[in-house]
Amino acid sequence: MNKFGKAIVKLRVPILIISILLLIPAAIGFLKTRVNYDVLSYLPKDIETMKGQDILADDFGTGAFSLCLVEGMDDKDVVKLKKQMEQVDNVDSVIWYDSIMDISIPDEILPKDIREAYRNDDCTMMAIIFKTTMSSDETMEAITQIRKLASKQCFISGMSAVVTDTKDLCDKEVPIYVTIAVILSLIVLSLTMDSFLVPIFFLLSIGMAIVYNLGTNVFKGEISYITQALTAVLQLGVTMDYSIFLWHSYQEEKKVNGKENKEAMADAIASTFSSVIGSSITTVAGFVALCFMTFTLGLDLGIVMAKGVVIGVICCVTVLPSMILIFDKPIEKTCHRSLLPKFDKLSKFIVNKYWIFHILFLILLVPALYGYTHTDVYYNLDSSLPEDLPSIQANQKLEEEFNMNSTHMILLDSNLDEKSINKVISEIKNVKGVKTVLGLESVVGPMIPQSMIPQDLKSKLDNGEWKLMLVMSEYKVASDEVNTQCDEINTILHKYDSKGMLIGEAPCTKDLIEITDKDFNTVSTVSIGVILLIILFVFKSVSLPIILVCVIEFAIFINMGIPAFTNTTLPFIASIVIGTIQLGSTVDYAILMTTRYKRERSNGLAKKEAVTVALQTSMISIIVSALSFFAATFGVGCYSEIDMISSLCTLMARGAIISMFVVIFLLPAALMLFDKLIIHTTIGFKGITGKQKVAYAGAGNVDPASEQKTADDDDFLNEDRPFAKKKSGNFDNYDFDDSYSDDDKYIDVNNDSNGPADRQ
Repeated sequence: MNKFGKAIVKLRVPILIISILLLIPAAIGFLKTRVNYDVLSYLPKDIETMKGQDILADDFGTGAFSLCLVEGMDDKDVVKLKKQMEQVDNVDSVIWYDSIMDISIPDEILPKDIREAYRNDDCTMMAIIFKTTMSSDETMEAITQIRKLASKQCFISGMSAVVTDTKDLCDKEVPIYVTIAVILSLIVLSLTMDSFLVPIFFLLSIGMAIVYNLGTNVFKGEISYITQALTAVLQLGVTMDYSIFLWHSYQEEKKVNGKENKEAMADAIASTFSSVIGSSITTVAGFVALCFMTFTLGLDLGIVMAKGVVIGVICCVTVLPSMILIFDKPIEKTCHRSLLPKFDKLSKFIVNKYWIFHILFLILLVPALYGYTHTDVYYNLDSSLPEDLPSIQANQKLEEEFNMNSTHMILLDSNLDEKSINKVISEIKNVKGVKTVLGLESVVGPMIPQSMIPQDLKSKLDNGEWKLMLVMSEYKVASDEVNTQCDEINTILHKYDSKGMLIGEAPCTKDLIEITDKDFNTVSTVSIGVILLIILFVFKSVSLPIILVCVIEFAIFINMGIPAFTNTTLPFIASIVIGTIQLGSTVDYAILMTTRYKRERSNGLAKKEAVTVALQTSMISIIVSALSFFAATFGVGCYSEIDMISSLCTLMARGAIISMFVVIFLLPAALMLFDKLIIHTTIGFKGITGKQKVAYAGAGNVDPASEQKTADDDDFLNEDRPFAKKKSGNFDNYDFDDSYSDDDKYIDVNNDSNGPADRQ
């Protein structure tokens, strides 16, 4: 790695030039990557509802329809509007009263339930059938064009309209997400770092990594709008640590070890790469766990974010060092003292009073677990969007005027005899919450001969292999009532036709609920299992992985439990992915502190001193990391009008802060409590007991080999900070001090008399 670091330093200018040029193909790839705004399309392709969608597209030449409500318009104008809609590209047909018979014929001739299905006082309803699928670009463009034709008297409802509004809103908001995340991150970094200019290079380097990541998605073909919206802020939040590690290592090599810039950066790259690899593995593992979801939105987000973390690491050790070296002089001029105070007194208090935090843990555990298991989630995709969107208003209008909240589609075998078909229609009409059933047989009714029905309409409802029917339901999508209704309709269908299928938004959402319930358990198990194995390998310990994961899981319980006490209902995707993201992204805080604890303990410090030093040296890094993650996500959570995005970002922001507090206050207490267990279950602690021999003297420089003292647990000195200031004649009262002067008396454990320069 030293050779690698030296190569980066030597080639810094070409690396920066190449990295800038690579933005061009990355930007092209980003623009050519399609964005999928239909969450339901990520359901498994082998379930019945998705097979039915394929049949609609392949056999009927359609996969989507919308209901258009027209208010206060006479029949002649409705006919005129209908003809204009049929001229729009990718509109297959528009079905209304005049599709069955001339408007001059009184509609009283139609069955009552059919009349009520398409007309209510001065409001009439048309069904728009598209040539393309529900969330295709062509369908969304057709919705946009129809809205331009229709006046304020028209309301277009249905999933295609919802997807179109989601696209428009997301396209408007995503650039603002990035702007908010950058500004807040810049503020946090400027306050917590020791330079005003270096945070800008952090953000530029990470920005390049984000563009590379988004550009390489072109090989996937498409990504979901949730992935696109979260990628920038999430990648910024989880990879900022790597830049901070590099900068601190670079500064240490320069100021502490006295190396010139190029040598210092080469060594900093080598040390940073080693530490960042360990840190990034747990984060990557958290995102990889999402790939095990049956609901393939998890696979989409998992692949993109795991790839983003890897690209972030590469940019951190190549692009960022090149920027820092090239602009080293301006950076030096903008350096300032960090505004974060030292937390030595707080660290000592936490360790000395660790039992308080065990009690606090026990007190909080019960409500955290209760909230975690009682947080409500919703699956209705309409609920994640603002109520003033045209599609949401149309859906509300549909409920007000026609008492309709969802529409199902039925596919029946065309060879099914007429008697069985009529029984299917009759029994489905009697299912609770079903408003009416619209099919060729029900539309025609007994009074109208089939010869009067236009052939074009017949082909839309019967293609020779399948008969298509629409079921108008009073129940909302994702409600318990509509799910029960779907079960009853399926029972009726399969009684008369084993091949019969019930498809549409409500049946798909019912499948979504059942699938994601299983996915939650799968993702949680995989993420915890993989991260346990990684920590086991890193620490060569049986107990430490369990302790660290339990600490972060407690933070997750608190984070996910809060909505239960604030009466907040979360979108379903948040409940599945947030635990995995929080575990993978913030377990690094615990690993950082535990790594230092293990080093100090194995070097001879007692548990109390080892935990104190570990907490003192890692607290600022944990705070800066958590605040950076918080800054990248909090603003987006507050701003976004898409609740799916807002809730995820709010949970991630809050989760970072909660994990920070739990690691700072609870992990030291856990290390103190389980110290003996850790020693006996961890490789590298061989021979450590409750008493150790330490170098000690009353004053001046002493050869540690010539004068030693056996001490109890609380009396150990810190060998990584060899100068310990002696406060009194009592050996127990040694204070670790960052200052050094000739007037003070010090213990030089390393016996090299180098003063503070040899302290870490």
